[in-house]
Amino acid sequence: MQLTDVTLREGGQLPGRSYSADQKVAAGLQLDQLGVSSIQVGFPVTGQRDVTATRRLAGQTDAAVEGIARALPGDIDAIVDADADRVDVFAPLSTAHLDTVMQTSYPEMLDQLEVAIDHARDHGLPMTLTLMDGFRTDPARLIEAFERFDYPEHLGIADTVGSETPREVRRTLDTLSTAGVDLTRVGVHFHEDLGLATANTLAAGRAGVGKADVSVASLGERAGNAALEEVAVSDIITDGNLVETASSDIIPVCEAALAILDEKIDPRKPILGADVTRHEAGIHTAAMLDEPRVFEPFDPATFGGRRELVFGEGTGRGGARKLLEQADTDPSNDNITQLLDRLARDGPVDHVEAQAIAERLGQ
Repeated sequence: MQLTDVTLREGGQLPGRSYSADQKVAAGLQLDQLGVSSIQVGFPVTGQRDVTATRRLAGQTDAAVEGIARALPGDIDAIVDADADRVDVFAPLSTAHLDTVMQTSYPEMLDQLEVAIDHARDHGLPMTLTLMDGFRTDPARLIEAFERFDYPEHLGIADTVGSETPREVRRTLDTLSTAGVDLTRVGVHFHEDLGLATANTLAAGRAGVGKADVSVASLGERAGNAALEEVAVSDIITDGNLVETASSDIIPVCEAALAILDEKIDPRKPILGADVTRHEAGIHTAAMLDEPRVFEPFDPATFGGRRELVFGEGTGRGGARKLLEQADTDPSNDNITQLLDRLARDGPVDHVEAQAIAERLGQ
């Protein structure tokens, strides 16, 4: 399953965000290190900033540089003028979006899409066609789109409001497959409104789809999108073999990209958050001094992160005993009590400082 990184485009749509061309280029070069197949930079027809960022990134990355466009020839011309490698044309086929957003009919939208696709083909521009609100669209319309439009490499089905669950995702994909749709031509785009974007992406990957959109730290509209790092790490630790990413530095690279964009990381964000690999509870730290796997799904160092054991008021007698043993200090009841008192007074402290305190008790 190919991954398209949409961090720069989706993140830029959040309220109060306005990434400069310099930020997009610098962050894009970081994202390229993760081994994604394409990087969606922005919406070139909207202004010079996205044109400049796209043009400057083109040719500098292993990933294809992509811009988005409405189903309008002028939007596609802007992609071509920005020297993008490919285009993602977006449009809805759902009744709700056609009636309310586009104010056009289903047959008229199909004709408009055909004109846009032919325009991209005339320019020799590889493309994805993303169907907005795709998971709430009549499956018969999705099937017709796959049958009618053979030029796009992928037809993306978007969970625009983030309301899908893995069961519904699988049901939709099974319907398409039963109708003869080649699922390797299917792309997926999930939002995180119910907290299921990563699970939905993995479910789609296991069903056999060919492409998925992801963003670093779920950065994107509203609750965001499927997190690149969550999809990649989940796939690796479950031996899913769904995606190919450069995993050994995924944490520091994601952190660097977010820092360039002036985006903060929630300390409890899976994979990237500081608290995720930080342990203080007495039972946890005592056990992890012997075997970290008992309270960790993965070794953070595998992905460029680090584990932090914290000692303080929450440290129990078992943890204190192990600290004393590691410091070659007699783990007597008196020393354990003294160490716990010191940790409660001076803590929280990291593992190195806790061991130093334990060593001083033996002197």
